[in-house]
Amino acid sequence: MTTQLCAHADEAVAGIEDGSTVLVGGFGMAGMPVDLIDALIRQGAGDLTVVSNNAGNGDTGLAALLAEGRVRKVICSFPRQADSHVFDGLYRAGRIELEVVPQGNLAERIRAAGAGIGAFYCPTGVGTLLAEGKETRVIDGRTYVLEYPIRGDVALIGAHRADRMGNLVYRKTARNFGPVMATAAATVIAQVREIVETGTIDPETVVTPSIYVDRVVQEATA
Repeated sequence: MTTQLCAHADEAVAGIEDGSTVLVGGFGMAGMPVDLIDALIRQGAGDLTVVSNNAGNGDTGLAALLAEGRVRKVICSFPRQADSHVFDGLYRAGRIELEVVPQGNLAERIRAAGAGIGAFYCPTGVGTLLAEGKETRVIDGRTYVLEYPIRGDVALIGAHRADRMGNLVYRKTARNFGPVMATAAATVIAQVREIVETGTIDPETVVTPSIYVDRVVQEATA
């Protein structure tokens, strides 16, 4: 497999279809691939299911995609915060669906998809509304709830640097969900601050190997 180096973000998101499940990296705005999201807005795909830690911040990035009415459902851990007014308005108006997943479960459900795990038992959420309708099992005297993997048709992730093969390294907390999302989607598109020659990155520091990465684009502002 060869990673495609894209000239611009519009080329990188070409072909994303209506109804896709899109994994979007970022912890708030840290590591959020804003250029890719803006390009997805221009590209026009709709009826999307978005999987992300948050449900958008302010009016940019994921919030801008929501404001365009292109997202049918959000799967996230933190749908409401001080600046999540776009999602809040859509949800109160009944114009968007929501599935709340505890943060650790969200990361593990995505990781499970990448690792080929069919399902797993976890104690988080037992006895709460989040476990309603889910299978439970008592293991060694403790109750666990059965959770299923979250797979994406597409993953949009942000990284610090890529080489021309598509190997990725991240910067501090901007790493967040990027590595697990890169293993769990059919098509992985990475926005990076810079692209360097192959061999420049120490192999010991590569977090996401190029085998997981389909397309790379350098940030327009970099």
